[in-house]
Amino acid sequence: MVLQGGCLCGAIRYQVNGMPFDADHCHCNQCRKSAGAVVMSWMDFHTDKVQWLQGQVTEFASSDNIRRGFCQHCGCSLTYRHLDYPQYTTLSIASLDQPNLVRPTYHIHTDDQVSWLNIDDSCPRYQAGKTAVKQPD
Repeated sequence: MVLQGGCLCGAIRYQVNGMPFDADHCHCNQCRKSAGAVVMSWMDFHTDKVQWLQGQVTEFASSDNIRRGFCQHCGCSLTYRHLDYPQYTTLSIASLDQPNLVRPTYHIHTDDQVSWLNIDDSCPRYQAGKTAVKQPD
């Protein structure tokens, strides 16, 4: 399966060959602030599966090892990159042309979740990061 997506203004477009090996809802403060939303949903791929078709993300160092990518024109949050894991690319599920194709399977940083948000799903919840990382195929 080929997934495509991009930013709000269309300056950045990408394509991914295959489905993500992992997907989550993150409730951490940095994700909330970087996206301007109360929760951010992410999907993880091997970097070699991601092809940038048009434009390029601008990265912000939100901490020593984390880079958050966005469109410099419209501000759309697109990527999350951990410098210790260059073999993985994390993309925003909301940036997909068809976001219904990818469904997160767990929640992380639920200690930071806003109190008034109630997500009624059966996904496991982790107070901080996920303790056992799923290994990609």
